[in-house]
Amino acid sequence: MTASQSSRFPAISIFLVSMSALAYEILLMRIFSIIQWHHFAYMIISLALLGYGVSGTFLSITQQWLTKRFFAAFFTNCLLFGVFILLSYVIAQSIRFNPEELFWDWAGYFKLLFIYLCLSLPFFFAANCIALSFICFGSHISKIYAVDLIGAGFGSLGIIVILFTVFPNEVVRYLGMAGVLAALVSWIEVGNHKHAAVVVGIGVALLIAVIPSSWLELEISPYKSLSQILNISGTHVVTQRSSPLGLLSVVESENVPFRFAPGLSLLATQTPPQQLAVFTDADAMTVITRYSGDTQQLTYLDYLTSALPYHLREAQDVLVLGAGAGSEVLQAKYHGATHIVAVEINPQLVDWLTDRFAEYSGHLYTSDNVEVRVGEARDMVLQDKNQYDVIQLAMLDSFSAASSGLYALNESYLYTVEAMTKILARLNSRGYLAITRWVKIPPKDTIKLFATAIKALKLSGIHHPADHLVLIRGWQTSTLLVKTTPFTTKEVEAVGRFNQERAFDAAYYPGMQAKDANQFNILNQPYFFMAASALLSEDSDRFMNDYKFDIKPATDDKPYFFNFFKWGTLKELLALRAQGAMAMVEWGYMLLVITLLQVLLVSIVLIIAPLKLLTSPKHSVTGRYLKFKVFIYFAAIGLAFLFLEMVFMQKFMLYLHHPVYAATAILTGFLFFSGLGSALSARLLVKVERRRIARYAVAGIGVLSILYIQLLPALFNLTMALPLSLKMTFSVLLVCPVAVLMGMPFPVALSELSASSQRLIPWAWAINGCASVISAVLAALIAVQYGFTVVILLAVLLYITAAVFFPAPDAIGKPVKPV
Repeated sequence: MTASQSSRFPAISIFLVSMSALAYEILLMRIFSIIQWHHFAYMIISLALLGYGVSGTFLSITQQWLTKRFFAAFFTNCLLFGVFILLSYVIAQSIRFNPEELFWDWAGYFKLLFIYLCLSLPFFFAANCIALSFICFGSHISKIYAVDLIGAGFGSLGIIVILFTVFPNEVVRYLGMAGVLAALVSWIEVGNHKHAAVVVGIGVALLIAVIPSSWLELEISPYKSLSQILNISGTHVVTQRSSPLGLLSVVESENVPFRFAPGLSLLATQTPPQQLAVFTDADAMTVITRYSGDTQQLTYLDYLTSALPYHLREAQDVLVLGAGAGSEVLQAKYHGATHIVAVEINPQLVDWLTDRFAEYSGHLYTSDNVEVRVGEARDMVLQDKNQYDVIQLAMLDSFSAASSGLYALNESYLYTVEAMTKILARLNSRGYLAITRWVKIPPKDTIKLFATAIKALKLSGIHHPADHLVLIRGWQTSTLLVKTTPFTTKEVEAVGRFNQERAFDAAYYPGMQAKDANQFNILNQPYFFMAASALLSEDSDRFMNDYKFDIKPATDDKPYFFNFFKWGTLKELLALRAQGAMAMVEWGYMLLVITLLQVLLVSIVLIIAPLKLLTSPKHSVTGRYLKFKVFIYFAAIGLAFLFLEMVFMQKFMLYLHHPVYAATAILTGFLFFSGLGSALSARLLVKVERRRIARYAVAGIGVLSILYIQLLPALFNLTMALPLSLKMTFSVLLVCPVAVLMGMPFPVALSELSASSQRLIPWAWAINGCASVISAVLAALIAVQYGFTVVILLAVLLYITAAVFFPAPDAIGKPVKPV
């Protein structure tokens, strides 16, 4: 049956396909955070949109043949969408890929490209369903686009709910079934009565249902900490729990007991008690320590650099941010703290320590002097009005991932200047902020943290920050102390005794001389002291500009504390790769750059190829200027839409405290209200010229975007204390105005093409999809280098460009009659 034989477009089927496609996109982000690392999230968004770009190219060539067989084409694409959700996932997981091998082995590039293309296939089939509907039901384009976006919005919300109860690998099966369901529903909607289609659909559904679960198990990268630990004889996973916040794995080692105490002094006489390892997303190891209530078992905790603040004064009230499984809480307990507030974001980890592992941990999280708060650290700091003697920022990232730059694209609002300023406000007049980090050579995050503290102190009204800082280092970790009042001579002397008794080195304290550095863990030069001194000097800006790595303080506009990449250093590192210099490359950032180069190449091919076909005598449908305008318009709105969506997701992480919550609220809000905007544009088309609708929408987007830049920080501060559910609702409503307007430019222009140059619709779809592919990666790179505000301003500029090049065929020359 052709579309012309039916007056209804398959709305429910489109809704199901869009819902499942967006859910699958978020699911892949969650899965790749587990089996690889966080930065793969950008690749997943990009490859999803690549499928949409390829779809436009495919339909540019095949639309005449397929539109005559609309039902068969639509049904088949729905079915293949469901099948390839499983198939591409299984194939992609079977490919062993290590980003650090890219500069040694060219095969790594092809592996990455193959993974990229393989995972884009389900989105290709989903996009075919939507684009075919655009072509065949041209008078309903705005409604179809509205159903598409609203379905995607429900998918973003639904997948988060499901992930709280079902492991990610099993959700793959459910989404595959949803694709088959969409095919079967289309059989009813389009009015087709070929029973063979139903038989095939039911058969495919049964096949998906009986696929062994072992085929879908997560194949975690052998380079992640959990995989490496499990290679040790006698090591096994005790239990696992999964949620959108992370996959938690508790591991026990029978033959080689865990002895996890990062940076433990070489002079320590006691080893840690028995421990269980806890991994989040197969990395970021923390431990549950067996504790009987006897604090003498915890003497080893006094031989860590993080114990320093407890030797400078008696600490009664202690706040631990990022408490994890409780090591820092035990440390405070050992040093006699009478009131310890432990903040942990993952409620499942807290549940373990208050239930299943409560006895093992000595009922640590239910102790009389321990108060556990579930939530994000910065949010808790804002809500808390108490004053503390010590505030500890726990070190929860793994050394291997941190040292290889795999956290380079992790947004962290806990290590920004603004965050540190707010944390310092929670200290009493003699209190200490203590932050422990891994020691890396050459120094990176330790001195970036030092620079951040200097700026935070200045913003807090302290004009001589040199008197308010102490930095020490051991063989593996460093600890920075920040104080809102100057360190006294007595405190400085206590620092010296602490270091002497534990063989730690002073890296900075007020009045320190160069000869006092580099005493125990000897380096070629006293790098840390030299860096600290330079950062406190009048030439600090020049020092940061000249330094081989990016050590400028992170801000809420550029919250990429773990990114140290500088393009100027890359050439030097490449020249020294035979000497091991490639270990200093920020691999999270470089993988994003490589991904961008690959998608640029593929996207150019996908756009130019159909353009050549459309300009041949056989396929010529309109003038060159119209094609140029179609290219500019749909490329601009493709880039701009994702620019704004990506930035809003990242900025709202500060407000909603976790990438999952931010992605859920922003995607749901943007997609749902953009869908409403598309539906509204269908009504406006009856009364208002298409070009005018697009220009009004673009003007509104520009004004609102500028207002968001100015008003979001204030709105966040005013409502930060609200419960998470209310904040998520407020976030969805907050993006409503701009999202409604963002839903108009695409369907309005597509309606214009449907009325005058229908054969350009697939090409426009391809351009928009490919531009979106580039946008997802490019937005992240620009944000890392220049900040979120620059990305928003570029999005506004792109929307203005689109308004100028609205693809109306009567812009030059004589009007073209509708086809």
